Amino acid sequence: MTETTQTRTTSPGDGSGPRSPEYRLAMDALSGLREDLFHDAFAYRPLPRPAADGPWARRLPARLRPYAARIPYLAVAAVALLAFYGGLAGGMNDGPLALMSGMVCAAPVLATLVRPVGAFWMSMAATPVVALLGSSWGDWPWLPGAFICHLAVLVIVAIRTRPRTAVWMWGLTAAYGFVNESFWGAGHYGSNSSPLLVLAAFALLVISLWHIRRDARRQVTAQETVTAHERSRRTLLEERTTIARELHDVVAHHMSVVAIQAEAAPYRVENPPEELERAFATIRENAVAALTELRRVLGVVRAEDYEVPDAPQPTLADLDGLLANVRDAGLSVEKAVTGAVRELPPGVELSAYRIVQEALSNTLRHAPGATARVEVSYVLGGLGLRVVNGPLPATSFVKPSPGAGHGITGMRERVSMLNGEMTAAPTDDGGYEVAVFLPVTAVNEGDA
Repeated sequence: MTETTQTRTTSPGDGSGPRSPEYRLAMDALSGLREDLFHDAFAYRPLPRPAADGPWARRLPARLRPYAARIPYLAVAAVALLAFYGGLAGGMNDGPLALMSGMVCAAPVLATLVRPVGAFWMSMAATPVVALLGSSWGDWPWLPGAFICHLAVLVIVAIRTRPRTAVWMWGLTAAYGFVNESFWGAGHYGSNSSPLLVLAAFALLVISLWHIRRDARRQVTAQETVTAHERSRRTLLEERTTIARELHDVVAHHMSVVAIQAEAAPYRVENPPEELERAFATIRENAVAALTELRRVLGVVRAEDYEVPDAPQPTLADLDGLLANVRDAGLSVEKAVTGAVRELPPGVELSAYRIVQEALSNTLRHAPGATARVEVSYVLGGLGLRVVNGPLPATSFVKPSPGAGHGITGMRERVSMLNGEMTAAPTDDGGYEVAVFLPVTAVNEGDA
């Protein structure tokens, strides 16, 4: 059995056929024109009040900064007043017609504060009105007042909108000037459309570049914010992975001990009951299964370049060796231990050692040449740690290193894992202090 495939061909004149790229480009351009200059052209869009602490306000003297929000309004009002006087100068006389001409020139400039796109159309409509009311036939079609008005409106509206709108406004202005020169400009001495278009083109180009630069800066700032968030999140995951690797060794050691003791326990009892042998066998099987799951989970979070440590995880008993190493690196550090020294759970011992290690590493990076003090307090209900360093010496020739920013994050993760508390803040003398409390639940002999 064979299938017959029918192919339908669409004639070029068929309206349902694919459009050419030129047609789509033209339609997109017309759609943009409607959106920018025709859709809700006279919508109410008041000028936003600038921030009192903005970049322009910060450049003003302190006594003028409270008035920085009024500067745009005053500038527009000054330009409107200039256009008003330009309209008066181009009027037929000093009577009502000249006053009307000045008001017609000033109104579109003031309208840019509340209806920017509508102000452009008001300026376009004001130009022939001012030309009819004016008496200076040497300037056509833009009399002095209309010239100032339209140029100011183009600039202000371009600042308040986007570059595409500025292009459309300039194009319509050029079309208006061309039509006037072609049909009504023969009886005049000259046309000033070219100077207006040249000035407007330079002004709109500068404004468009400013828009593009501002948008690019905003995008870069937003991208930097996202990047910083992702970097912080990745740092947090890396620290948690490191903690999981270290705790694996601690937990795996204890589970191995449980499995060995459960296997050897029946042999230490003469003629053990069958129920006891089954119970110890179950304990061993569960311990081995837990070890297997631990290794599987660790294999997921372990990096390709991770190497299994060939030594047991450190504890507070190894703190003296750590202090000796940092002293060799040039850090003057002393240790103080208070309370009754006792053995703590392995997870607490390991976390306490890593917190002290990271705090001293931060001192070496950020305050080279400073002195440090490590305080270990065995208190009722937990363990207290305090690592404080002095300020950077004025005579130090080693510049502080910015570091990677992982230290505080890693310490907080370890403290949070153990439901502890931590504070890290500068001291009054210019140093830095890290204070940690790790709770330890006391186990009574009767509960064991």
